[in-house]
Amino acid sequence: METFIQRLKALSSAEDFLQFFGVPFDPHVLNVSRLHILKRFFQYIRQQNLLAQADDLALFTAYREQLARAYQDFVISTPAKEKVFKVFQDTQGRQHVSLDSLRASLPSR
Repeated sequence: METFIQRLKALSSAEDFLQFFGVPFDPHVLNVSRLHILKRFFQYIRQQNLLAQADDLALFTAYREQLARAYQDFVISTPAKEKVFKVFQDTQGRQHVSLDSLRASLPSR
């Protein structure tokens, strides 16, 4: 019989995770925030020290709770506001590119 961790390792997409844990989701929210949701989910797992638990049922329940929490973060907020990834943390969600750097990136004529 497969363990919880083995089954978890077989999941690859945000949809896979949400369906596996039975967390209802809006496809629009998922299309906009899928990587942010998964990153936040794994951050919550590390913060709660859930990797140390051994019981499969307890792990499933705890992981499901953290995934639902991560998903809900992006139902009520945006990736730019949540700042899960470094690019948002460094620039407050704004990208600054100078005109000179754009010109330098163009091929020579």
